[in-house]
Amino acid sequence: MAEPIDRRFDRRRAPYACDPAAGRGRLLPEPSSPTRSDFQRDRDRIIHSTAFRRLKHKTQVFVHHEGDHFRTRLTHTIEVSQIARALARALGLDEDLAEALALSHDLGHTPFGHTGEDALDACMKPWGGFDHNAQALRIVTRLERRYADFDGLNLSWETLEGLVKHNGPLLDAEGRPTPRHAAQGVAGAILEFDAQWPLGLATHASAEAQAAAIADDIAYDAHDIDDGLRAGLFGLDDLRTVPFLADILAEIDAKWPGLERGRVIHELGRRVITRLIEDVIGEARLRLEGLESPDAVRAAGRAVIAFSPSAEEADRTIKTFLFANMYRHASVVAVRKQADRVLRDLFDAFAAEPGRMPQEWSAGIEALEPASRHRRIADYIAGMTDRFALQEHRRLFDATPDLR
Repeated sequence: MAEPIDRRFDRRRAPYACDPAAGRGRLLPEPSSPTRSDFQRDRDRIIHSTAFRRLKHKTQVFVHHEGDHFRTRLTHTIEVSQIARALARALGLDEDLAEALALSHDLGHTPFGHTGEDALDACMKPWGGFDHNAQALRIVTRLERRYADFDGLNLSWETLEGLVKHNGPLLDAEGRPTPRHAAQGVAGAILEFDAQWPLGLATHASAEAQAAAIADDIAYDAHDIDDGLRAGLFGLDDLRTVPFLADILAEIDAKWPGLERGRVIHELGRRVITRLIEDVIGEARLRLEGLESPDAVRAAGRAVIAFSPSAEEADRTIKTFLFANMYRHASVVAVRKQADRVLRDLFDAFAAEPGRMPQEWSAGIEALEPASRHRRIADYIAGMTDRFALQEHRRLFDATPDLR
């Protein structure tokens, strides 16, 4: 006989939304909570995790020395969460699942932003490479050790699926890596977990996961513009080369002639976010029409939470501008080279002498085969905050870059 469906946490929910009362449960069954749905519990477990707290001192583009007003991984994550909830609310999705996925999407990132990931990936090339999505899965299924009964956070299937597949399928219908993963293949940690509890790697994720993914894009567009302006990497007039931004700046100039620069920056960011959110809501409503279940979303063959063609072009041109004028700016590149050196030095030092790591990480490491030994070193380094990585480098080396 089928288990009765628990309706204590019902709310307005579209037919294509994930329903925690009809979810696929957890790898290790647990008693249900009398006060929270499974997705609410997932969200809360993520917020209380050690990896989530560390996001406070992990950077996006700038290292933490640059100033208190630039984004960290934590502030970025909070912004993504707000946008994901707004999208979920407008589209009748489960807000708690969308929020849980937004809060967890950066858990696997290394210190020093994408530079750190590139450095660890290079160091781990002989042993399977390094991928921040796979690392996030390792964190929530193995590395967090908070509970007496299990390692990891024992999150629901829907949250794990969204964490792994929020950017789209990893495999095609024949089981081959999709173009996004063709060069390196799907990360071993993901394939190993999928063999234990299949996540449907050849389909799209839920609409909630897609909402969290596009919320990440929207947040990046807005806050990297803001950070780049405040850092002096480019000016407001430079942004007028991007038609989408030029239109918004013209609106601001027309409504508030001579408005002070700081308020122009805030107004620009607010309008970028609002315009892109409203575009996604409109486009998603068209794509979701006729889809009557979460599995129909997964089998749709394309993303259903997406930009319209015009907004997709705007997103592309914003990212092109930021790549050239921010991520490849001489001052940022110089810091990235120093950060790359710090992580490579740490990896080499711990690989040569694993006993230099804390006892909880070095215990028994010599008995491991090489791939597992180096993966443990990567786990340790990936979990570091920016300032702890620098502290460890100073402990082990005579000279440490100041990353300024």
